[in-house]
Amino acid sequence: MNNDHVIKQSVQHKKNDNREKGKNGSLSWWQLSLMGIGSIIGAGFFLGTSLSIKTAGPAILIDYLIGGMAAFFVFCALAEMTVRDPAPGSFRTFAKKAFGNSMGFASGWMYWLAGVLIMSSEVVALATFTRFWFPHIPLWIFTIIYSVIAFGINLLGVKNFGKIESTFALVKLTTLIVFVVFGLLLVTHVISPHAVSLSTKNVFHTFFPTGIKGMWAALIFVFFSFGGIEMIGIAAPELKNRSEVPKAGISMLIALVSVYILSIFFALSMVSWTHINASKSPFVSALMTFNIPYIDSIFNIIIISAAFSTMVGALFSVTNIIISLAEDGDAPRLFAEKNKKGTPIKALLLTGAALAAFLIFSFILPGTIYEYITTAAGVMLILNWTIILSSQIKLRSHREKDQKFNMPGYPITSYLGIALIFTAVSGGLLRGTQRMGVFISLGLIVVIFISYWVIFRGRHIVTPHKLREE
Repeated sequence: MNNDHVIKQSVQHKKNDNREKGKNGSLSWWQLSLMGIGSIIGAGFFLGTSLSIKTAGPAILIDYLIGGMAAFFVFCALAEMTVRDPAPGSFRTFAKKAFGNSMGFASGWMYWLAGVLIMSSEVVALATFTRFWFPHIPLWIFTIIYSVIAFGINLLGVKNFGKIESTFALVKLTTLIVFVVFGLLLVTHVISPHAVSLSTKNVFHTFFPTGIKGMWAALIFVFFSFGGIEMIGIAAPELKNRSEVPKAGISMLIALVSVYILSIFFALSMVSWTHINASKSPFVSALMTFNIPYIDSIFNIIIISAAFSTMVGALFSVTNIIISLAEDGDAPRLFAEKNKKGTPIKALLLTGAALAAFLIFSFILPGTIYEYITTAAGVMLILNWTIILSSQIKLRSHREKDQKFNMPGYPITSYLGIALIFTAVSGGLLRGTQRMGVFISLGLIVVIFISYWVIFRGRHIVTPHKLREE
């Protein structure tokens, strides 16, 4: 491919980007906010919170405050860049403008790989939860069914996808709010528990039972609970009014932090943290003390809806990222193509093929190995936050302060966010499974950078200096 042809393609892609920026989207800010919630609250929170509680005890509440603060800093950095330039590709485009082609390449492929791995773990969880009612049906049948439905939803277009994700988000939020209200009525003795002696002293007695070390080790699980906030930036070009990105994200984070902390607080008020089983949802453990009929089935349905909407949201995000990578020459250009309805069939097929491969691995590999890999996916997702914050710091230094939206407390909050992320990831080194996940994630990141230098570096003709000028 000669340079003239490459230049012509680059100019054409720039024109396409500019047209995309000027196009009115179909989503309102509250739909985008709910889409973000739908992508973030997954089975990991409803089920995996038990492990973090067993690791940190009641001090997990402080971890969620720290996690919420870090997520807020990351979102504000992303919102500042997105409001000024709602470019397709979101954070990876900003990373490219800030640090050059290699960082944009690495950020995009880190997110795509992590997203596909998380999707594979979610669909396996979906199949496992569904077998609760149908134990004789093979697991692989349910994985195929859920995968086909998820891809079908993404084929419906952004507007219909937004409606479906918003519905799932409302189900999850409503569940947690009902749980919080139930806990509040119990604590205030509006309704009286018959089976247990309820007191908030269960929460505050020995608040740091495993010490600072336990709280530090659990922090990475908490950060995983906020994974997916990048969805706001990726879907921002679909907003009717793109200046409402901050409103959508801040509303989303307020709702998330509130229901996370309050629901865990009341769960610990209903049952001592020492009685929580790491293999069972802490909310089920809390409610089972009241002998509520069919509580396992009820929460099974809720966890299925949580896992499924997270999977659908991840599919939307990674598909858009692969399109952005292809448009910039960081992936084969055929994956940027869309049909007459605007559906990226080839990008979806690539993601589907990768998902199928990882699902096969999940059945072949030993459980511990697959757990290492899925943990690595979560670590890569969190490490990508440092790229977002670093990009915001670099790009802010090259422009005047924007009046539309600015990172509160810049630059202190930007650097503090990076410090909190590294604190959480380093805490993962304290436990065997998480330690292996951290090492694998670092290894995968090295492979991604090597792939760029070996395969894709020669395809780029635009220098980082020119990108920053644009």
